[in-house]
Amino acid sequence: MIGFLRGKLVHKAPPFLMMDVNGVGYEVEAPMTTFYDLPALNEEIKLHTHLVVREDAHILFGFSAEAERTLFRALIKVNGVGPKLALTILSGQSAGEFYRCIQDNDSQALVRLPGVGKKTAERLIIEMRDRLPDLGSGVASAEAAGTEISVIGNPKQEAISALCSLGYKPLDAGKMIQNINAEGKTCEEIIRIALQGAVR
Repeated sequence: MIGFLRGKLVHKAPPFLMMDVNGVGYEVEAPMTTFYDLPALNEEIKLHTHLVVREDAHILFGFSAEAERTLFRALIKVNGVGPKLALTILSGQSAGEFYRCIQDNDSQALVRLPGVGKKTAERLIIEMRDRLPDLGSGVASAEAAGTEISVIGNPKQEAISALCSLGYKPLDAGKMIQNINAEGKTCEEIIRIALQGAVR
């Protein structure tokens, strides 16, 4: 099991990023909360990782905070929640917001996330509630704000592509982005605004 990676950030296109670790390029999938914490390209980063092994692929997921990886691992143990949906949940809500939804039985906030239906939301609340005492520690570190990074290209188009990768339909992603003033904003900043509006 690969527990963590430390290396140079060489590429990013949410939800994917590439790290150069001693000359080996690791492709990692990460939630938007991790992208918000990334430094500039070619700077060193450390990610806590979780490796998912399937018949057709080995997929490495990375998280800037240990609490995020802990929550990810708890989520994929819930019936009907796979790694892709867990990544979407972590991208749409901070760990603290997710815990509040569970504690307050707020299934409506969970249903607003792509791929989370009413039954899945109810299952999340029931199955995750018992794990909250163990998972609650470290929320502050999971929510810590990092340095925003600039993106070369069209930030709005890259934000739409990232939202589609997270499970939103292209039409819905376009609507989420269309009214956001993108001037001077990075792709990550646009996605953060879009996701905050989607879960209200």
